Amino acid sequence: MEEQYNIQINKTENSRIGEIDFNNLAFGRTFSDHMFVVDYENGEWGTPQIIPFQNLSFSPALISLHYGQTVFEGLKAFRDKDGVVSAFRPEEHAIRINKSAERLCLPTIPEDLFLEGLYKLLEVDNEWVPKQEGCSLYIRPLLFASEEFLGVSPTPSKCKFVIFASPVGSYYSGAIKVLVETEYVRAAEGGIGFAKAGGNYAASLLPTKQAVEKGYQQLLWTDAKEHKYIEEAGTMNIMFQIGDTLVTPATSTSILSGITRKSVVALAKKWGYKIEERKVSVDELVEAHKQGLLKDAFGTGTAATITQISHIGYNGVDYELPPVEGREFSNRASDYLQKLKDGQEEDYMNWMVKL
Repeated sequence: MEEQYNIQINKTENSRIGEIDFNNLAFGRTFSDHMFVVDYENGEWGTPQIIPFQNLSFSPALISLHYGQTVFEGLKAFRDKDGVVSAFRPEEHAIRINKSAERLCLPTIPEDLFLEGLYKLLEVDNEWVPKQEGCSLYIRPLLFASEEFLGVSPTPSKCKFVIFASPVGSYYSGAIKVLVETEYVRAAEGGIGFAKAGGNYAASLLPTKQAVEKGYQQLLWTDAKEHKYIEEAGTMNIMFQIGDTLVTPATSTSILSGITRKSVVALAKKWGYKIEERKVSVDELVEAHKQGLLKDAFGTGTAATITQISHIGYNGVDYELPPVEGREFSNRASDYLQKLKDGQEEDYMNWMVKL
């Protein structure tokens, strides 16, 4: 990518990389040496910088603290078998953060600025991309209103955009149990469910905590109006195999358009699987299970890639799915995506951006 911005680089004099045990990485607890920052003020983006990872200083009157005017992304970079670092579909994340920003009345970020800042950060912190199998560098772009003002305003005069990174291992280990949520709501049509906004995740915490206390790892969120149709699986999109057909809820204003979801749908179509993007009712899943037609259920997302589901809890009954090792599509898709990121599969969809 040809550089268009004069990104100022101030490298740390004290790298922390020697303190990190890359063989024992907890998710999201360790951060690389640097971060990319750029401020927005009076209608313009300022001078972009790479600076040492550090705390941010701000007033308690920061409006994003009070009114939730903050959006983010999550993507990953990988080191392949030849040591080359690549990012998975970063341009899609540049597009999606702006859709989120528009919904929350935040300024959009020029896509080339997003990408150039990302690539420069990965260049500076190249050694932080793990070499260990199954590990990656999780990247967190974050945009928030930084104006100091206690009034509610749709047009903040000051904002900050930051990209920082965290070397990570696996998000989930093995298949998970999920509980169909029929009381609480993650998002409603016409709201901000399709945006990667902090408030969506805050709304999920109490019901998720209650589900964990009952022995489940995540929830299956249902629609806000009737609690009849499946929408998402915890922090992931969701897919089912009913008979020989893959079925996934169609994206909407209450469902995030996941990059991994989009990729898995594209793979299914390329490989010749029958796939339907439509409403999926809880009753349909229960009936399919009774008839032996519910062959697979799995979540898709950047953090977990593909997470298979072992049980679906609903109205006091745990519906057990077939053994993971016998599932064809989800295993094939998971294997392909992992090998693609490791440089062991052909990138026939042009999803990996090599640095």
